Amino acid sequence: MKSSRTWVFDLDNTLHNAGAHIFPHMNRAMTQYLQNHLDLDEAGANELRERYWLRYGATLQGLMRHHGTDPDHFLWHTHQFPALHQMVLRQHGLRAALQRLPGRKLVYSNAPAHYIHRVLELLGIADLFEEVFTIEHAGYRPKPDSHGFRRLFRRMRLNPANCIMVEDTLVNLKTAKKLGMKTVLVGALPKRPSCVDLSVKSVLELPRAQHRIR
Repeated sequence: MKSSRTWVFDLDNTLHNAGAHIFPHMNRAMTQYLQNHLDLDEAGANELRERYWLRYGATLQGLMRHHGTDPDHFLWHTHQFPALHQMVLRQHGLRAALQRLPGRKLVYSNAPAHYIHRVLELLGIADLFEEVFTIEHAGYRPKPDSHGFRRLFRRMRLNPANCIMVEDTLVNLKTAKKLGMKTVLVGALPKRPSCVDLSVKSVLELPRAQHRIR
């Protein structure tokens, strides 16, 4: 691998397991937000949250488009984790694995800045990343929208051909591939899709598998 390459990492379910504790808490907070601000019952709020997430890649995008929701207000109130230090699941060896990858390292997540920085600190890897690109930086247009990717390229003066997107979400990798990036899927699939250059079960496998990215 050339040291001139840039690794662009997603955060949740890529650098750590958010599915066990964080995502359930976040989903409950979003559902409650929709109940409070759209005058919905719990079932209706939960259905709308999931429908917007499936359609737009993030519930926020649907709320902004159809309800004029203030994105900062929504993100602040749905990403409060008083016990975050107990919810973040750390993989032993994560820091060492990232340090063994040559080149620049960035984080690009659909989450807000205050949450991303806190999780990276709790994982003990915050100092390994040159840039943290957030939903705010993307103009509140979440992945898989190409708008945020293009903003990232401009902000960091990146050539997509020299970048590797590491993600757990296939639809986001499809956009990255179309834009010229190399792609790594974190998660096992029966068959590797054409938009994926490499699949690994965990980021911990990347140092040994990186030579397979052409």
